[in-house]
Amino acid sequence: MARLYVLLFLVQIVLAVCALISCLSADEEKVKALPRMIWVLIILFFPLVGSIAWFLVGRERPAGTDGATGTFRPAAPSRRPLAPDDDPEFLASLDERSRREDQERLRLWEEDLRRREEELRGRPDDRDRPEV
Repeated sequence: MARLYVLLFLVQIVLAVCALISCLSADEEKVKALPRMIWVLIILFFPLVGSIAWFLVGRERPAGTDGATGTFRPAAPSRRPLAPDDDPEFLASLDERSRREDQERLRLWEEDLRRREEELRGRPDDRDRPEV
């Protein structure tokens, strides 16, 4: 029986620590019902009840959960900007820029190759020179 009490005590402590971390790291506008410092005091003085109250009442629900039941519902599509690696227009512009840079590099290499070939053609052959 003592082991059960120790286990329940540890669960209560872990729950209180998680609630404190959640409360202290939440944005000010996402804390509901009471000011943040009052929530911290409630969680500290009444760890089990305060932690449960924080998770049920004190914080704004994450997007995609429905009311008190906590069931998942798809969040409405947001109009916020996409990350660069998710934005198709940005990826297309990177591809186009890379293609242009590759074409320019190839053009410069071909010009350099032609110039070197012409230099070699214009240089007198070492076999045609008289020996001294």
